[in-house]
Parts: sequence; C-alpha cells; structure tokens
Amino acid sequence: MPKKQEQGRCILIGAGDLTVGELKLREGDFCIALDGGLGYCDFLQVEPDLIIGDFDSVTKEEQKALEEIEKVAPERVIRLKPEKDDTDMLYALKYALEQGFREFRIYAATGGRLDHTLANIQCLLYLKNHGAVGYLMDGNGMIMVLKNESVSFQENLEGYLSLFSLREQAEGVTIKGMKYPLQDYVMTNDFPIGISNEFIGEKAEISVRNGELACILNLLN
Repeated sequence: MPKKQEQGRCILIGAGDLTVGELKLREGDFCIALDGGLGYCDFLQVEPDLIIGDFDSVTKEEQKALEEIEKVAPERVIRLKPEKDDTDMLYALKYALEQGFREFRIYAATGGRLDHTLANIQCLLYLKNHGAVGYLMDGNGMIMVLKNESVSFQENLEGYLSLFSLREQAEGVTIKGMKYPLQDYVMTNDFPIGISNEFIGEKAEISVRNGELACILNLLN
C-alpha cells in the first residue's frame, strides 16, 4: 500500500469507454484499476498498483489473471461485495483520499451506461467536497467540477465548453473570453444555457461565486 502523501497523482482506470491510446504515468503516480478496467491495462502497457472491484464485469481471462495476481501479491487486490452503497469508483476514491492523494485523473469512466457516467460526475463533486480535484479524461476532452472558484484556459484552445449547474441554482456565473459571455449570472439546473460555448482564440475564464458547476470540455486540438 502507498505511504500517505500530499504529492503525486492518483490515476484510475474504469470499465467505461476507453478513449485514449496511451497512458503516461509520472514518478509518484499511483494507479488503480477498477473492475473491468483491468482489461485495459495490457493495452495501455500499465501495471496497476492496486486493483479494486466486485469484478462483476471482468472476462474469464481477466478473472484468471486476477487470481494469479492474488497468489503472488494479494495486497494488490481489494475485492468488494456486489451489494454495497459505494460504487467501485467511489470506494477507490475514498481509499486514495485516505492515503493522502488530492489530485485524480480518471480514465474510461464515461460512455457506456449513462447512469455510470452521471455517478462518476457525482464522484468528482465528492472529491471537491473533500478538498481534492478530479478530472474525467475523455479523449481530447474532459469533465471537471467547479465549486465557488475560477478557472482559466489558454488562448490556443479550439472546441467547446459546456456548463451545467449541479444544484437548483449556481450564483455569480461569469464567462469571459468565449463566444457567449455571461456576467454574474444565476444558472439553474432546468435551463441548459451553458451548452456548447466556443473558444475564440482568447484566454478564457469561468467563475462561479456560489454553487457547483459541471464543466465539460470537447477540444478539437
């Protein structure tokens, strides 16, 4: 198990749609494969430090590989009961938070079943509420959660950015340097005004004074 730490990233590989062809780990990164995400590790040429799941979505070959790992290094596998309150993802995030990780990159956590994607967005909010930050990585895009904060984007980005309020309303939403600006706007969760904004070659800034926003980027470069 990793030592508790304040530095380094936690990299998680889920069982959703894999939209990257490679995964470059840095020194100090800690990699967790979740359930069927174990099957992506060979393709990505990544050896996970830890494997977590109830393993209800692994193939027979992956189950056999998992059993071999348990024989050699049982501490690398955490088996969960299928009947539980936490999803495999949330359990893994809680575990990593206890180890001191505060930055998370989550792959193969979108696509497939919509309910799983929504659950993983809620997991991003869980991280934010516990002093950490997470990103659902999705090919050339990603999903993150903003809470009472500002974030800026460099001027050379091309593509789209969408914002959705995660509560009844988010106050003081301001968008600068994009095709459709907003100033001190009250964004609600029943009116998708934040959909498909566009980068225009300027430094962009998004801020929310009081509330939580799901921020979804779809980049062209």
